[in-house]
Amino acid sequence: MKTLLTAVAASLAVLAVSSTVQAEERLLIGSTSGSSSHYGYFVAVNQIINNQVEGISSSVAETGATVDNLRRISRNQIDLGLVTTNTGYHAYKGLNDFEDRPVDSRLLWVYTVAPQNAVVRKDAGVTSLEGLEGVRFNPGITGSATEATTEAVMNTLGIQPDYVRGSTTNVVNSIKDGRLAGYVKSGVGNRLDGSTMDIATFTPIRVLSLTDEQAKTLREEMPDIGVVEIPAGAGEGLPAYKTWAFGVAVHARPGLDEETAYQLVKAIMENPEPQANAFSAVEGADMARMTLDVGTVPLHPGAARYYREQGLEIPEALQPAK
Repeated sequence: MKTLLTAVAASLAVLAVSSTVQAEERLLIGSTSGSSSHYGYFVAVNQIINNQVEGISSSVAETGATVDNLRRISRNQIDLGLVTTNTGYHAYKGLNDFEDRPVDSRLLWVYTVAPQNAVVRKDAGVTSLEGLEGVRFNPGITGSATEATTEAVMNTLGIQPDYVRGSTTNVVNSIKDGRLAGYVKSGVGNRLDGSTMDIATFTPIRVLSLTDEQAKTLREEMPDIGVVEIPAGAGEGLPAYKTWAFGVAVHARPGLDEETAYQLVKAIMENPEPQANAFSAVEGADMARMTLDVGTVPLHPGAARYYREQGLEIPEALQPAK
């Protein structure tokens, strides 16, 4: 009799474990190349999900980043993944590379913003973006998102610099010796990037700011980018300024369960330290505010619920799609 009871108990235990496994939701996260610092960020995200979100098990897949992740989302091959906000908007609206084949993805959070800094030598005599008209200026590394976005911004604002193309090394050297007035380079959070700091070591620089009217124009006519205010101190002696930016975000497939999306966003927002340890730009960042400032596609309903609970107002463009 004892043996029979033991066998029954063992069977029930197996069934209980089996039920738990079946009930656990498994998520696959699309990231980027394993050599990228952004991959380390997604490893940290994965750890947070597995440690903090009950009933969910996740894993990270190395992918080709934004475009690859969007295509995988469209095929339900991944549940969430890295997407830059500008390309995410193009995919959602069926523009540019996604013409006639839009990809529906929903915003969860933005974890870093790449301000696009228009940097010039102080002695170039350029004090405003309008002053770049006809001036030798590099719009960004050839083929980069920075280059394409800069040209679109300048066209929208009616400014036509004399564009000079080149690699970062060539452009930096050209600015140092005065052959170029300046360039546009992505910042690192609220700081200038390393190449700009290199220029500034021996060459006084200025970062050009959008006027309020220019910022308004970009918000109205270029919904694929954001406008951000950078506080004083991005570089030594630099005042606060306003510029355009795009973010690096996490998007989800539209069919992801609302409660799951809510729990994911909650866990990420309430556990910033592991993210900052893996990706330093996250340290001190207000990710919720960044999400609402530079996000470009509708929020997933679960994400929207979390932000509303924090007393945040969701912009009309980010309201969950119905």
